[in-house]
Amino acid sequence: MQLTQKETSLLKDLHSQEKLCVQKYQEAAQRAHDPQLTQIFNEIVTEEQNHGKTLQQMQDGIAPMPGQSGQQKPQPPKPQKSQCDEQQKQQDGMLCQDLLATEKFVSGTYNTSLFEFRDTGMRDALNHIQKEEQEHGKRLFDYMMVNGLYQAS
Repeated sequence: MQLTQKETSLLKDLHSQEKLCVQKYQEAAQRAHDPQLTQIFNEIVTEEQNHGKTLQQMQDGIAPMPGQSGQQKPQPPKPQKSQCDEQQKQQDGMLCQDLLATEKFVSGTYNTSLFEFRDTGMRDALNHIQKEEQEHGKRLFDYMMVNGLYQAS
């Protein structure tokens, strides 16, 4: 499939953002105090790496078929209250706030980008990734809410 210059440019930008997400989540996993938060970050690293692979395929002109395996991802476990002390909890909260802001930005970028693609398969793949980015944000939000680290009002 022949991509337009704009499509190619958008894919390069998205791929760059995914690499940054991987790096940020890896660093956050190393810095997190709560083992459950470390696990969340590491699970998201794997998904972000998969996004990068999908985007690379797209740059190569291949429209991936998201969710074609027929397997549905298992629901992640509900977050539990952290057993960390207050200072550690606040430090973990800062990591979550930074990553939640990143997810909001990346999800918005996918939203705008997918409207620029002519091929339905490419649009579907970007939409699938965007949904997963939103799920990442939800996991962070849920963790923060359970631990009193997010003010929703």
